[in-house]
Amino acid sequence: MTGSRTRTIFLDVDGTYADHGTVPEVHADAVRAARAAGHRVLLCTGRPVSMLPDPLLAAGFDGIVASAGAYVSLGGQVVADVRFPDDLATRVRHVLDEHDVAYLLEAPEAVYGPVGVDDRLAARGSAAPREILDILRMPGDLAAVRFAKISYFGARVPIATLRGLFGPEIGVLPSSYALDAGDTAGEIHLAHVHKAVGIEAVVDHLGLDRADVVAVGDGHNDLEMLAYAGTAVAVEGAPAPLLAEADLVVPGPAGGGVARAFERLGLLGTASIAGETA
Repeated sequence: MTGSRTRTIFLDVDGTYADHGTVPEVHADAVRAARAAGHRVLLCTGRPVSMLPDPLLAAGFDGIVASAGAYVSLGGQVVADVRFPDDLATRVRHVLDEHDVAYLLEAPEAVYGPVGVDDRLAARGSAAPREILDILRMPGDLAAVRFAKISYFGARVPIATLRGLFGPEIGVLPSSYALDAGDTAGEIHLAHVHKAVGIEAVVDHLGLDRADVVAVGDGHNDLEMLAYAGTAVAVEGAPAPLLAEADLVVPGPAGGGVARAFERLGLLGTASIAGETA
């Protein structure tokens, strides 16, 4: 990269920028340095914006792609806010209730769930993220809740079965958030909405060149954004399809992978990773 070329960087959160909600200081420093060098840095996460606490945002960002592409904000301006249509929302909730699956309806303003889902979360012990419990609402009747995405856990039916029950308009992926392990947890989204859709909204809104997009991710819901980006960065241990898309592979948060990627791509200006030269 030449010094005059401005990049727009999209960072996945869990497992990429942060580890269980904790941001390594070297990652925050890299974000600040890249922005000081004239680049844009945005978070691109499966989380709703309601589940992005201040410590995750403390480094400062030019915008947020949240809810796995359904919600986009730039400089405080909402560019996209896609929610489930009422008929699909009703169908999905009915299937989940019928199979006694615990679930969270994720919206920009809050996370909603059926009565008792807090107890099912708490029963998970350390796997029950505090940031969910702090913003969880259980209104009793969820029919009026308009949401962008669903996270579920404690399922007794596999992901493939749920996909078949929901139909082609609905996508289901393994969980990118540590609610559960294996086939018992996942994320439910509109099939036509994914992180690359949110990134494209930013590209179109700002009149960017797709070739100048850098995307960094580690999970199943990052595949489309890595395929879309001009430069794709995957985290070590990511699923094989992500690694196949990657132009660069870096360590996870414990190894300062985001900072290493920024340095390798020349995004830090005169800054460098602590202990290394630029």
